[in-house]
Amino acid sequence: MKVVIRKSILVLKSYVPGEQLGPEFIKLNTNECPYPPSPSVRDAIANMDVNKLRLYPDPLCIELRHAIAHLHGCRPEQIFVGNGLDEVLSLSVRIFAEDTGTVGYLNPSYSLYPVLADIRGLRKKPVELGSSFEWQIPSGYKSDIFFLTNPNAPTGLYYNKAVVYEFCKRFNGLVIIDEAYVDFAENNCLDFIFKLKNVIVLRSLSKSYSLAGARVGYALGPSKLISFFYKIKDSYNVNRFSQIIARCAIIDQKYMRANVEKVKKTREFLSQSLAKMGWQVYPSQANFIWARPHGVKASSVYEFLREQKILVRYFPGPRTGDFLRISIGTDKEIAVLLSALNKYKAKGDKL
Repeated sequence: MKVVIRKSILVLKSYVPGEQLGPEFIKLNTNECPYPPSPSVRDAIANMDVNKLRLYPDPLCIELRHAIAHLHGCRPEQIFVGNGLDEVLSLSVRIFAEDTGTVGYLNPSYSLYPVLADIRGLRKKPVELGSSFEWQIPSGYKSDIFFLTNPNAPTGLYYNKAVVYEFCKRFNGLVIIDEAYVDFAENNCLDFIFKLKNVIVLRSLSKSYSLAGARVGYALGPSKLISFFYKIKDSYNVNRFSQIIARCAIIDQKYMRANVEKVKKTREFLSQSLAKMGWQVYPSQANFIWARPHGVKASSVYEFLREQKILVRYFPGPRTGDFLRISIGTDKEIAVLLSALNKYKAKGDKL
C-alpha cells in the first residue's frame, strides 16, 4: 500500500496563527475586537430555533448577501460569502492561476499568502516594502494574482488610494485588495470594483463586527469574477448560525461604528504612551499598532509580557524581528499592558 503526498505539502511551512491560551491571558495578539458584537446578535442567538440546525443552511447565503449589497450599494451577484476570509483567499489561488502561475504580495504582509501559493505549488513573487514599510512596487512588475492588504498587516499602514488605483489600472492580472481592517481606516478602495474589471475587494466580520468566532468574510467584485467562487466552493460553506448573526451585525452599523471609534481612541492613546517610552510607533489605520521597542530586543519584551500573561504578536525574521504587533484591547487591558512595560523598565532595561 502506498499513500501519495504531494511534494508541495511535504515541504510546506504552514501558517502559524496567534496563540490561543486560557482565559487568564490578556489577548492582544490576534486583532480581535475587544468589545462584544451587536445586541441584535445576542437576541438572534437567544431566539434561534435549534430544530432548524438539522437542516442544511442556505448554500448561497441569499439573505446575508442582500444585506451586504444594501450596505455597499452593489448587486447580490457581486458578492461571495466565505467561511472567513481565509476560505475566500484559498479559493482565489485555485481559481485565478494556472499550475504554472504566479502569486504576488507585499513583504511583510499577511503571512498566509505565501502558504496558499506553496500549497498549490505556484511561484511566489513577493515585493519588498521600503525601509519604513512604505509602498514601492517596481515598474513592469507582473504576476497572475496580487494580494494587497490595505491597511497592511502587520504594519497597520494605509497605502494611498490614488497610488493603489493606478497600480490596479496598469496591472495585467487580478488584484485582490484585502480590506479586513478597513473599518478602522480613513478611506477604502471599494469603489474600484465598479471601475475596474480586475479588482476584487475583501471584507471581514472578524474585526470591527466582533465576530471572529463566527468565521464570516466576503468578496465584492465584478459579477463575472465572483461567479467563479460559486463553481468550486464547498456546497454549504457558511453555516446557518453564522449566516443569521452576520446579517444582524451587518444591519447594525451604528453599533459597529461606535465600537470602531472606541478602538481608534484607545489606539491613539497607546501609540502616544509607547512613543513617550521611546518606542518607534508607526501610524496605524487598523485595530493594532506596529512598534519597535527602544534599546531592547522585541523578542525579550514579548517573552516578558507572556510571563505576565499578556499576549502580543512577535514575528521573527529580518524585516519584522525588531517589532511587536499589539492588538487594541479595552482601556483596562491597555492599562495592564502599560503597567507591565513600566515594570519591565524598572528591571533596568531601557525601553
